[in-house]
Amino acid sequence: SGRRGRKRKAEAEEQQTPAGKKKERGEEEGKRVVIEHWHNAEEVKSAFLAACPALPVILNPEKPRKKSFEITLMDGDKETCLWTGIKKGPPARLKFPQPDVVVAALQEALKAERMPKFVKAVAQKTSATD
Repeated sequence: SGRRGRKRKAEAEEQQTPAGKKKERGEEEGKRVVIEHWHNAEEVKSAFLAACPALPVILNPEKPRKKSFEITLMDGDKETCLWTGIKKGPPARLKFPQPDVVVAALQEALKAERMPKFVKAVAQKTSATD
């Protein structure tokens, strides 16, 4: 019965600090790129940092799924999948993207996100001149 007491104590401590763990995993608000990978993803991370140095890149905020490689652009609660290799392959090399392909997908996602704001601004400008 002594073990149960310790286990409950550890669970209670975990429940008390969810905000601290959230910051440790990099789940703060704002735009960021999250890479879930089973194998090394440093090459893709460095390509992202070269293309968009102001955009934080987080590797494995949680334990990755086995043989997985996913790249997601997150803005608060909104998620945009840039790459998923989960349903690709065999061969296994199809599961892992070339860095330039993923950087292009990131730039397209960022451009598409800015586009509605631009369209609204143009629409307001044209309606004001009428």
